[in-house]
Amino acid sequence: MNPDTFCPCGSAQYYQDCCKPLHIHVDLGDRIADSPEQLMRSRYSAFVLKNFDYIIKTHHPDFLGDLTLAGLHRGPHPHWLGLDVLDSSEKLAIAGHREGTVTFKAWYKLEGEIDAIYECSEFIHQQGRWYYTHGRQMTAKLPSRNDPCVCHSGKKFKQCCLKTL
Repeated sequence: MNPDTFCPCGSAQYYQDCCKPLHIHVDLGDRIADSPEQLMRSRYSAFVLKNFDYIIKTHHPDFLGDLTLAGLHRGPHPHWLGLDVLDSSEKLAIAGHREGTVTFKAWYKLEGEIDAIYECSEFIHQQGRWYYTHGRQMTAKLPSRNDPCVCHSGKKFKQCCLKTL
C-alpha cells in the first residue's frame, strides 16, 4: 500500500501510521490495539486488505467457531466502501478484566448490491491485549439519495456509490 494512502479504517490518518503497525506486529507484541475501537478499526482494515491472518489472531480462540483462515481466503470478498463507528465503550468486568463494545456499520458492495455489516461487537482484554469475541447483527438501512455517501467521498449518495449500481 502506498505510504501516502489514508487508512481504510476511516481514522483520517495514513495507513503506515494507523493500522499498519498493528498488522505487522501482531506476533511481536510491539504494537497492539489500545482499545476495542482501535482493534475493530484495525480488523476492518485487515478485511479491506485481505490480511486474514490478523483477523484470526485478533479473534478470541474460544469464539472462533468455524471461522478459519482457509474460509476467509475462499470468500466471497466484497468491495469495502467505508466504515462508520457509531458507538464505542469500555468497562471493568466483574472478573477484573476489561470488556468493550463497538457498534459500527461496515459498508460494502457485493454482486452489484450495497449493504453493510451493522453490528454491536463484543471485545475482551486478556493477557495484555484486546480480542474480538462475537457480535450482535442488526439490519442496516441504505442512506437516502441526498444523504452523504457511505464511502465518505463528500458527495451525496445518489452522485456516488448509488450511481454505480
